[in-house]
Amino acid sequence: MLKIGLGKDLHRLTKKRPFLLAGVKIPSKKGESGHSDGDVLAHAVIDAILGASCLGDIGEFFPPTDQKWKNANSMELLSLAYEKVKTKGFSIINIDCVITCDTPKILPYREQIRKALADALGLECESVFVKGKTNEGLGAIGKGKAVEALAVCLLEKAS
Repeated sequence: MLKIGLGKDLHRLTKKRPFLLAGVKIPSKKGESGHSDGDVLAHAVIDAILGASCLGDIGEFFPPTDQKWKNANSMELLSLAYEKVKTKGFSIINIDCVITCDTPKILPYREQIRKALADALGLECESVFVKGKTNEGLGAIGKGKAVEALAVCLLEKAS
């Protein structure tokens, strides 16, 4: 059985926080605000894999009201979420992601981000892809006030 999941996350950008994508620190004047480390890409991927497996969403597993997750490493949260998904007999076939921000540019860091996601999930890099897009100066993202990530995940359940 094949199942697909979609994840989306949006974070405000603020000074004095690192800009993280899949745990990769990217030079920027602003980083993601959030209860955890704010890694918008990791959060979108978590929602994609949890949604595909019908187990829930990131807010159920790692609620922002729980101090246990304050400043948590989102890549560790991703690994924990995937462990839950695997206990239901699912494995990831592939993940495809889009990060939308006008700055910083994603392309110079794409391979590093792909490898970080693949490593956290025990996948080959060929199973993970990441694209950077801009908002052409429009809206909060285009004005450098926010960053958004979308992720789709295809799971297979062992028969």
